[in-house]
Amino acid sequence: MPRSGFFRLLSARKILLASASALVVPSNAIAEENRRELPPVTVDAPREKRASPARAQRTPARSTRARAPATARPQPTAASEGGPGPGALTVLTAQQALSEINQTPGGVALVAAEAYRNSTPASTIKDVLDYVPGVFVQPKWGEDTRLSIRGSGLSRNFHLRGVQLYMDGIPINTADGYGDFQEIDPTAYKYVEVYKGANALQFGANSLGGAVNFVTPSGRDRFPNGVSLDVGAFRFRRLQANAGGANGPWDGFVTASTQATDGFRDHSFGSGNRVSGNVGYQFSPDFETRFYLNANEVRQRIPGTVTKASALTNPEAAAPANVALDQQRNIDTIRLANKTTIRFDDTGLEFGAFGVDRHLMHPIFQWLDYRYKDYGGFAKVTDDRIIGGYRNRLVAGVNLLNGSIDNQQFANIAGQKGALLSSSIDRSENTSVYVEDSFYFLPNVAAIAGTQFLHATRNRQDRFLSDGDQSGATRFDLWSPKAGLLWQIDPTWQAFANVSRSAEVPSFGESARGPGIPTIPFTSIRPQIATTYEIGTRMRRPDYSWELTAYRADIRDELLCLYSAFGNCNVTNADRTFHQGVEAGAGAAIFRHLFVTGGAPDKVWLNLAYTYNDFRFDSDTEFGNNQLPGAPRHYLRAELLYKHPTGFYAGPNVEWVPQAYFVDSMNTLTTEPYALLGLKAGFDNGGPFSAYIEGRNLTNRTYIASASIIDRATATSALFEPGAGRAVYTGMRYRW
Repeated sequence: MPRSGFFRLLSARKILLASASALVVPSNAIAEENRRELPPVTVDAPREKRASPARAQRTPARSTRARAPATARPQPTAASEGGPGPGALTVLTAQQALSEINQTPGGVALVAAEAYRNSTPASTIKDVLDYVPGVFVQPKWGEDTRLSIRGSGLSRNFHLRGVQLYMDGIPINTADGYGDFQEIDPTAYKYVEVYKGANALQFGANSLGGAVNFVTPSGRDRFPNGVSLDVGAFRFRRLQANAGGANGPWDGFVTASTQATDGFRDHSFGSGNRVSGNVGYQFSPDFETRFYLNANEVRQRIPGTVTKASALTNPEAAAPANVALDQQRNIDTIRLANKTTIRFDDTGLEFGAFGVDRHLMHPIFQWLDYRYKDYGGFAKVTDDRIIGGYRNRLVAGVNLLNGSIDNQQFANIAGQKGALLSSSIDRSENTSVYVEDSFYFLPNVAAIAGTQFLHATRNRQDRFLSDGDQSGATRFDLWSPKAGLLWQIDPTWQAFANVSRSAEVPSFGESARGPGIPTIPFTSIRPQIATTYEIGTRMRRPDYSWELTAYRADIRDELLCLYSAFGNCNVTNADRTFHQGVEAGAGAAIFRHLFVTGGAPDKVWLNLAYTYNDFRFDSDTEFGNNQLPGAPRHYLRAELLYKHPTGFYAGPNVEWVPQAYFVDSMNTLTTEPYALLGLKAGFDNGGPFSAYIEGRNLTNRTYIASASIIDRATATSALFEPGAGRAVYTGMRYRW
């Protein structure tokens, strides 16, 4: 490149730096356009030596060296979002988190609380993630949800597998990989991060679906105090309150909610009490530690899956066996953790530890009494500096997650414990080490390479030997490399591409036993290995934003339902499969100045998220090239809102699955297509008070919301979860 052209590129650097952090993943556009813009952040260029945050506040900015690359990166300080004084170091603001996440050369999203918190009941994870392309999230019962990202965990008919859940970077999933949604309180978070696939490398996530991280506020955030009330259909009611503040080096935040609902279906009553809190202390402007507490008490009855005919003709009915056995999922958890952040001139260090005590009381076909004890720690170093005139960003770390399950199963006698039927101690160990380097060989183009090494063990000690000794142990040592490019085309527009590998270690639930089924112990199940190719682009400008990503994952040994007994899925390894698809999100002010002109006009805002899925067996000896069951080929969420500058908004929305999808690997039985119409209105100007009213499924459409998976289905297979009928919710919130 001629010298003059090189210096012209460098002269654009300050503009790029100041605006790149404002590039928002378009799936979150509704948060930005419907509520308010996230507060701006000034992003300085890298310097060979930078002043501490305290000195930076009282020292004029120095001129930038001409050779520094023009790429945005977050400040070493964490300015609060409208809160008093300096912000927390251990909890990034939403703007800083956006700047961080936009340095990922792949599919990611950040959903600010304003996207859903003040305009929906915010009762399940579906309310949080519904407008993130590539994410299929559908209700089952209570807060339980079927979550799949890029086709992850399609054959997991209970609990969650294939996506790692985190709360403030601390694992929610158990050490062997299971996850539950009952511990998630959507009212408690300031934003939610979604890392698809191997883009979650730094979390230690080792699954096809990636990771979802729920981030709670600190006492230094704007509006740390508040109270909200939500009520609605099926006797839904929730009271939530939060309080917080800062005093010198100390800050603290606590939020609590109590919630109950009778549910749309029979035998689906549920209640939950949840508390989350944290206390932070700043030793200096560059050194902060924070302690976390999370506790949950959840009681939930399970209506169960029914036949397709029952789901479409009598959707409120529960499965008879679920009523007879009084099937439930009840969970008590306590989670304690610490996170410490230290900032140096060009380097940041984070480290911490956590422990979780969880008790699952779960009468289903048997009475499951499981006690989980998980513990671990993490450390992460980020070094962002100029090397030889080029910016280089190195991220490296280690994650440790170990745990044990005291596993006892009893006969279920009408919801009461009967005779002991099995007992074991299941131990899991997971240690992941990762490194990722971003080298900006051009001022606005980075080459990114990294890898993760995972060492994992699974060990079962059988304590109930009358049916044979099921003890065993297995060990995995897996590498997951990654390489990509990130191109900042202009201050608001990025393009990216990457090739990555993910390696999903099986949990204790993957095995096959039963009449007519070849016995496959958990020790024989191989890890699921996927190589994913991804290319995409994203843009955000004041009146429109979009993202478009295409990917293909070639998978060996995918964990799928290949055998079944008594209607239960037995998950083992398939040979070869592939997942490919398109993820598209967009937001646009399609009309402006309808009734209000000037600098703050009214507008009509369109927001949509579309996902195309093509998941198939690849020349399988038994299933050929059949579609993999469990997810629709097309899924669309769209919303059209009129927004007045005073904060009033109103408009319709739609959820559309235009094509039925298969529920069995033989492709013999499907769900039904559906379209659901909704409408909401409310007031939210970003200030202390907000209120909403929302109607869902206003046409009272009978539909199938989600389905369990099996290898071979018949018309009488009880696999279907009916969706809720017409419902109206309303709520209000006051904060200060």
